Amino acid sequence: MATANALTAITMAGLACGAMDITAALLVYGSMGLAPLRLLQGIAGGVLGPRTFEGGVATAVLGLFLHFVIAFGAASVYFVASQALPILLQQAALCGALYGVAVYFFMNRIVVPLSRATKYPFSVNMMVIGVVIHIFCVGLPIALNVRRFGG
Repeated sequence: MATANALTAITMAGLACGAMDITAALLVYGSMGLAPLRLLQGIAGGVLGPRTFEGGVATAVLGLFLHFVIAFGAASVYFVASQALPILLQQAALCGALYGVAVYFFMNRIVVPLSRATKYPFSVNMMVIGVVIHIFCVGLPIALNVRRFGG
């Protein structure tokens, strides 16, 4: 039963996080003029580098797949941590918000610099937008789903 709870919790948390985060990214960056195809290709650029933009729909699909791999990875980390730290379940809203901030900085200060993705100059405005998205579309959905389905 514990394995079923883990699988359900991680699946639901990963799906919620992945769907909410990519929706927010498409809305925010779309409002700034970035086409959805280009956004998704940019995610694949972490693996493919600049040639990602030559791959059409195929690299966009790869980007969407990789986005969900990252979402499921973040959900898995939170689930495993919640097994050792019950406060992550007891105070899921607060811990989820903080986890969203942690995921944002982990992705932007460690993962992206080590990837082949296009590097953009630092912007306080984009950082604030990114942190808010990660609080509400990454950390909270993960924490609340892990609490609901993994308990």
